[in-house]
Amino acid sequence: MKKICLALFILILSSSCIFSKGEGYKRISMDEAKTLMEKKEGYILLDVRTKGEYESGYIPGAINIPLSDIDEKIISFLPDKSQMILVYCRSGNRSREASDKLSKLGYSNVLEIGGINAWKGEIVKNKSLYQHSGPGNPSCNA
Repeated sequence: MKKICLALFILILSSSCIFSKGEGYKRISMDEAKTLMEKKEGYILLDVRTKGEYESGYIPGAINIPLSDIDEKIISFLPDKSQMILVYCRSGNRSREASDKLSKLGYSNVLEIGGINAWKGEIVKNKSLYQHSGPGNPSCNA
């Protein structure tokens, strides 16, 4: 019986390590994110989908930096590593990867909010005000 209890304890402990993966970011739901955005100011809403996906519809106020452009060069575009960054994509896969990349680059207030397909609010369907045009080279398309 002690062996079974010990085995279960080890299994539970190892599974909690597997699921937490030492992430340097926090996951919250789209509903939690919407509430947070209504109450807070000074955050960045980051859409990590491709430019084409972004232009087909995005959450109001979001800037677009595709996942493939998130590397060391992005620091010049997002200089405040303690600023709250809410990250989303289409379904949640790329936003998790982007959040992990950002936390590894030293960003300490990253919130992964999943995919736009879970967003219940307004969707903007025109060109963005802000479009990241390449690694470390932001431009304004207003």
